[in-house]
Amino acid sequence: MEALINLLLQFGDLNKQQIDLILSKARVIELKKDEYFSEAGKIPRYVGFVLEGVFRFCYYNNRNEEITNYFIDENNFVADNQRFETQVEAVEYIQAVTDSKVLVFTKKDWDEISNTIVGFEMIKANIVKKCLTVAMERRSPLVSEDATTRYLSFLENFPMLINRIPLSYIASYLGVTQQSLSRIRKNIR
Repeated sequence: MEALINLLLQFGDLNKQQIDLILSKARVIELKKDEYFSEAGKIPRYVGFVLEGVFRFCYYNNRNEEITNYFIDENNFVADNQRFETQVEAVEYIQAVTDSKVLVFTKKDWDEISNTIVGFEMIKANIVKKCLTVAMERRSPLVSEDATTRYLSFLENFPMLINRIPLSYIASYLGVTQQSLSRIRKNIR
């Protein structure tokens, strides 16, 4: 929980009473590997802060192929933020890649925190802005680079994840087949 507070304090000031309020609204849930934090077609129930584990954002394309869009690991927020805030059905899945522990807030509690703590909306906005910026910086090279360069970028951006994520998810994220990824990995060694 200290990691959550440290992250929030990077984006705004909070006093002890405000921190206590935030922590009083949070609860820990555990997800087993392959369980969903949020599912397409359902309204997201939580915004979460990852204490342990790795999550992936994924969807199915028009050929019914599963596409991994993004990864989130410890000390980061995990949520389909736009759909959580507006309480509309999600269009992608957020799945636990490993057994995970997440500090979660319901919509009601998240709104209560925002309505009680002056400036919390700005803290949330700054966190979302940072998350979007990081996501764009990580995704942008995937459009224009060759597969080997994309894999090397993945290693640079997610150094702690390479041994925690199945190669099939990494291949999907990079937009290559698993066989191609195996060849790339073999040629790099």
